[in-house]
Amino acid sequence: MNNGPLLFLGIFGTLAFSFTGVVLTSQAQYGRLAPYYDQNEGKAFPEPVSGLAEQGRRVYQELGCAACHTQQVRRDGGDLERSWGERQSYARDYLREARVQLGTTRFGPDLRNIGARPYTADWHYLHLYDARLVSPGSVMAPFRFLFEYRRVPGEPSPKALRLPADYARGHGLSRPGFELVPTRRAEALVAYLLSLKDPYDFPVEKAKNSAAAAVPAGHK
Repeated sequence: MNNGPLLFLGIFGTLAFSFTGVVLTSQAQYGRLAPYYDQNEGKAFPEPVSGLAEQGRRVYQELGCAACHTQQVRRDGGDLERSWGERQSYARDYLREARVQLGTTRFGPDLRNIGARPYTADWHYLHLYDARLVSPGSVMAPFRFLFEYRRVPGEPSPKALRLPADYARGHGLSRPGFELVPTRRAEALVAYLLSLKDPYDFPVEKAKNSAAAAVPAGHK
């Protein structure tokens, strides 16, 4: 007797059941989430980002930054000890994002809360131009195409990179009357990086992920 069709149906049914349980159920749960309105703060969280930061999100995606960086603070594994966030990431944190950049590998640090760390826009510009300028030993590739070396058009730009003198001379970037400035894509990307932070701890998620209260001695 040929059991092929029966075997096929069994395998198909198992895969379909697994897909429904893992993917569709999770999607349904995520779909029911909504921003949380805090009466005391008078606003909803997560907050929307600026238009420039939203443009930067697309630049981040186009450049494939998620190939080397994650955007998910994990409760276990040392993320909190590394100060990559004050708490673990929740599903609700990503509600404003059309495409979540979770990433898969960590050749570089997690960036979910990079905007909450003490890095200025000037630091990010230098880091993008040549990461080793601000992070000695970094293996991050330079993104020099995001910058323009141009003649100063009247007044110098306040966003012009302040390169170390030796570095500028060694790379031909010290000509009088010229400056190295970020392009619009670089400005958008840095605005996006500065927007990455999850400072609000949602009450429902916080309650679910807090450690259980200790039971007093003598009580069971």
